[in-house]
Amino acid sequence: MDADDTARKTWIEVALNGPWGPKRQPRAPHTNASIIAEALACAQAGASIIHVHVYDETTGRQRDDWEGYAPVIAGIREKADVIVYPTIPFGEAATAPKGAERFRHLEELGKRGLLEMAAIDPGSTNITHWDQIQADQPGFVYANPEPEIRHALGLARQFRFHPAYAIYEPGFLRLGASLHWRCACPSPVYRFMFTSDYSFGFPPEDFAVTAYLHLLDRLAPGAQWMLGGLGVDVLPLIPRAVMEGGHVRVGLEDMPFGTDRSNVELVEDAAGRITRMGAEIATAAEVRDTLKPRD
Repeated sequence: MDADDTARKTWIEVALNGPWGPKRQPRAPHTNASIIAEALACAQAGASIIHVHVYDETTGRQRDDWEGYAPVIAGIREKADVIVYPTIPFGEAATAPKGAERFRHLEELGKRGLLEMAAIDPGSTNITHWDQIQADQPGFVYANPEPEIRHALGLARQFRFHPAYAIYEPGFLRLGASLHWRCACPSPVYRFMFTSDYSFGFPPEDFAVTAYLHLLDRLAPGAQWMLGGLGVDVLPLIPRAVMEGGHVRVGLEDMPFGTDRSNVELVEDAAGRITRMGAEIATAAEVRDTLKPRD
């Protein structure tokens, strides 16, 4: 199979849990054992990329240290050939870790050869749920100051992992493409973040996909991209992604709160929609090959 055949295959990423906790997503896994088991089941169903958050099993709070991530990433990779990557601290600008400390876990995981990809979000935005607006409760600022973005991209260059860009707003794409050009790190994957339940960015509609693709073609032609979001079901957009040569992310991190479907069911649904269009699903090896620099 040549590189063009591999490049035409569709990737499935699954985001298993997110920062929400079991009250908001009861079916999401939150213990190390359940995260590993669910990741392996999703890999069997067709996912080639697994995104995880890890939790303290005593307190139930999200962990952001490398010691929390390392056994989960290693535990998945020991039993399946998939790309597994962690999050970065995501929360109130006033309480989130700052500067290099925010990315310490990426540095330590990189030193240990446990990173192929990592979340790096090239921009800042207000994140407010519609329920908060109706209750007159403010959301929060998801803050990614440019010095922090540059530091994270420097780690990507040093440890040769691919930035997983979450594109919450068009400006994220513009800054992310420009900084990648400057930093000479491995190629990013641009994930267009749609939403039905929050106030940021675009709703999951064709006009929004078109807008992002026009911008991507101008700023990072040929870059790999996928559909994703928060508080959204992107499954109906899969035909557009397949036709345009893009990819898709599903999972309980991204779905509306209280979703009664499992991660495995969401991956199976995505895989079925892709194959019914006559397209093929990429393996992790094929994802890696597509991301290799070409002469």
